[in-house]
Amino acid sequence: MDRTEPLGAAARTDPDADRWRMLGWISLAELGALSLWFSATAVIPALRTAWMDDAAKAWLSMAVTLGFVVGTALSAALTLADYLGARRLFAICAVIGAVANLALLPAIDSLPAVLACRFVTGLAMAGAYPPGMKLAASWFVQHRGLAVGTLVGALTFGGAAPHFLNFVGGLAWPRVIVATSVASLLGAVIMVLLVRDGPHATARSPFDPRAVGVLLRNRGVLLANLGYFGHMWELYAMWSWIGLYLVEAFSRAGVEAAPRAGSLVTAVVIAAGGVSCILAGRLADRIGRTATTMTAMVGSGTCAAVIGFVFGSPVLLVAVALLWGFTIVADSAQFSASVSELAPREYIGTALSLQTCVGFTLTLVSTRLVPVMADSWGWAFAFLFLAPGPFLGTLAMWILRRLPESEKLALGRR
Repeated sequence: MDRTEPLGAAARTDPDADRWRMLGWISLAELGALSLWFSATAVIPALRTAWMDDAAKAWLSMAVTLGFVVGTALSAALTLADYLGARRLFAICAVIGAVANLALLPAIDSLPAVLACRFVTGLAMAGAYPPGMKLAASWFVQHRGLAVGTLVGALTFGGAAPHFLNFVGGLAWPRVIVATSVASLLGAVIMVLLVRDGPHATARSPFDPRAVGVLLRNRGVLLANLGYFGHMWELYAMWSWIGLYLVEAFSRAGVEAAPRAGSLVTAVVIAAGGVSCILAGRLADRIGRTATTMTAMVGSGTCAAVIGFVFGSPVLLVAVALLWGFTIVADSAQFSASVSELAPREYIGTALSLQTCVGFTLTLVSTRLVPVMADSWGWAFAFLFLAPGPFLGTLAMWILRRLPESEKLALGRR
């Protein structure tokens, strides 16, 4: 190497180093933007408003999801990522989400205004998450499972961030709102100044209703989607309610400063999934996507089934919750990776859009049912009805593993 070459120049011209550096920036931007998702849910224990009841608590989370579903459908139909470019769309939406989140400060005493802010936040997240996935994929062909897993891990850390901020800030909810909005704005800055499109960037296919029939007749895509739907039935309901579940359990057990302790444990539980996404991505590239997703879903489904039985024991409850947080999202990225490998190339964009829309629509049902189950069965067993989802998802992936279509997964590693 030329001795006069600037220090680090070799790394800057190394394509392999470049793609991992880009993945790091994309993931950091994603973490900042997606911290908005649970910003309001995390501060529920600190809110003292006239409209607060169990139904309102559920709608705080559901409004974001509903906005996300509408946003992904519109983005696919209008091909916004192609028209505006993935980086530009991400930056615009991260800014919109930050503004909508900040609007909670003056609007907090009006439930309709709060839900409108959360809906707009969900719309904005639809312009941040899928473009981030597209950008990450544009840098990777090999190790795509690890790359997509890393990005979902960043999303998961973003989901944990508001709970951690809530703990650090002593349950001062306005600080959480401001901090997450600033994080989203920083994500937009990173995306504009530091991220580039990768060498494998391709235009996402526009939404084509004729593709739906083709995809429904594709056994591999259908089974991968069924696995994903089982996973989604459980994931966002758990993420949305685990904080209040822990606070309720700690309060009944006489744990000192139960709301603040609940915020800290919730942050760690969700963040554990960020670590598992990265590890599962690496594992899926080595042993296969079906094996990885089945292992994760059996683990998370078991935790959903047994966590109610340790509700009265804080130590055991935290242990099960940590295991649940680790397993519940480990498989998430691998369903998207599976569909990208199983769908016809010309319909990959449509297949991913449909998977996301249907999966997140399903979470509206399970998220709303948690407080209903709490009223009927008591908080201890409010999560029990989530367990069938991952077990049915495991069955779908087991069937897929036995089909010849599974040879397309992870370069033949099923």
